[in-house]
Amino acid sequence: MYPGSFDPITLGHDDIVRRSLKLVDRLIVTVAYTATQVKQPLFEVRERVELLERVYADEPRVEVSSFQGLLVDFARSMSAPIIIRGLRAVSDFEYEFQMALMNRSLWPEIEVIFMAPASQYTFLSSSLVREVARLGGRVADFVPPVVLDALIERVGPSVAGE
Repeated sequence: MYPGSFDPITLGHDDIVRRSLKLVDRLIVTVAYTATQVKQPLFEVRERVELLERVYADEPRVEVSSFQGLLVDFARSMSAPIIIRGLRAVSDFEYEFQMALMNRSLWPEIEVIFMAPASQYTFLSSSLVREVARLGGRVADFVPPVVLDALIERVGPSVAGE
């Protein structure tokens, strides 16, 4: 299982997904959301799920879903004992390490695999893409084409560099 907000999915996320398929037979990419989330979303959860489905339409081993609540409970309900997490920087590690240990205390069978993105994506985050897009900046080099089309519809053609 590869959980995240994916608001929007970036090429960094895509890199992690496609490389994860070298390690697992099936990958559930799941959009996490909570009612207490403080971030102002660009896309609703349903839209993010649809975008992910379109991005991975070519890959039958990728399933897309969404969930609320504890990730470990959802992973257990989906019979997904491996969680993939991307780490862009050392600063990500402390939080992710704490979460991995908590998840293991809640479900001892869970394993967490940390993956570094390709070097050209280490700075990239959904938050950064959202901010640049909302301010009219070009994000075409940071998101899959399907996502770029959705961003053009949502915030305008400037995100494509036009």
